[in-house]
Amino acid sequence: MIYLDYGATSFHKPPQVYRAVQQAFRTCANPGRGGYGAAMEAQNRIFHCRQEAARLFSCNPEQVIFTSNCTHGLNIAIRSIVKAGSSVVISGFEHNAVTRPLHALGAQINVAGRKLFDWDDTLNRFEDSLKGADAAVFTHVSNVFGYILPVEEMAALCRDRGVPFVIDAAQSAGSLPVSLEKLGADFIAMPGHKGLLGPQGTGILLCKDQAQPLLYGGTGSESIRQDMPDFLPDRLEAGTVNVPGIAGLCEGLKYLNCLGVERIHKKERLQTKRCAEALQKLGMQVFAGEHQSGTLSFLPPMDCEEAAEKLAKMGIAVRAGLHCAPLAHESAGTLETGTVRVSFGFDAENWHTDRFVQAAAKLRANVM
Repeated sequence: MIYLDYGATSFHKPPQVYRAVQQAFRTCANPGRGGYGAAMEAQNRIFHCRQEAARLFSCNPEQVIFTSNCTHGLNIAIRSIVKAGSSVVISGFEHNAVTRPLHALGAQINVAGRKLFDWDDTLNRFEDSLKGADAAVFTHVSNVFGYILPVEEMAALCRDRGVPFVIDAAQSAGSLPVSLEKLGADFIAMPGHKGLLGPQGTGILLCKDQAQPLLYGGTGSESIRQDMPDFLPDRLEAGTVNVPGIAGLCEGLKYLNCLGVERIHKKERLQTKRCAEALQKLGMQVFAGEHQSGTLSFLPPMDCEEAAEKLAKMGIAVRAGLHCAPLAHESAGTLETGTVRVSFGFDAENWHTDRFVQAAAKLRANVM
């Protein structure tokens, strides 16, 4: 199988990730709940993972909160800064993990910037929308089109105006530089199983300051109190964390710290460009631009779901549909059709793209 769905999860991972998960199952007990060897082993693995994350994202280890996924982290972040009736600015390319919590809270949502790969439009409309805003939530990279938003400039606008903001780094963490220190975000949420190459069921929330807990319960610290501890990470980590998953995530982070995310982005971007050029030569509509990650959407000469099914039968794994992001499709004019999405990962190679293009050419030939 040629796996080109890294936007959904990193199906392939460095072998040390698998080994760490298996070892943790055999050697780790409940962290922070005992002073014996197996409990301390679990605690050490969690601490080392915080250190690796802090190194990659330019923050302090205690600012690294472990979550079950990016959606979990986004819910904590959004509920910490958004109340019912709050005026919230978002981009035109947000995932449902952002829009649904905002709708559930009864926020007043202002969508700013709907032009793909156009930084000037994004920044101008975002700046105008910040007037009177209570908060901002925006993605770093569109999960549908791979559009890399100008998050550094958007963050600066928020800081200058004193608007708290959250960044959704689901599609950028592990592929692009993400720095809590540089961006100055109140929160940055990300999954552990995509670009960070960890197991599913893991995520990270980077917190600048205090936040409101989403879950309440035991932390292994200050147990005499009936309110949650007032310090991080304990305040946001109620219950037992996913120790085997975090052990695997730690190895994924180590791999990225050693290799460098810039190198990964360069590999992914090369294949995105090659893929876009080849599909355009086949006469397909391709959504490509200057500010793009390793993700590419296109419209095949048939129904998108049917195209993805045919590609799957040829051994090519891609995703079709709305990708849990109807707002992004509305912005790009593909809400009625959806798209077929190709997303490359850390192991992207020329032959992956070549095999995919050969399969796409067969799709084209079958309808001519």
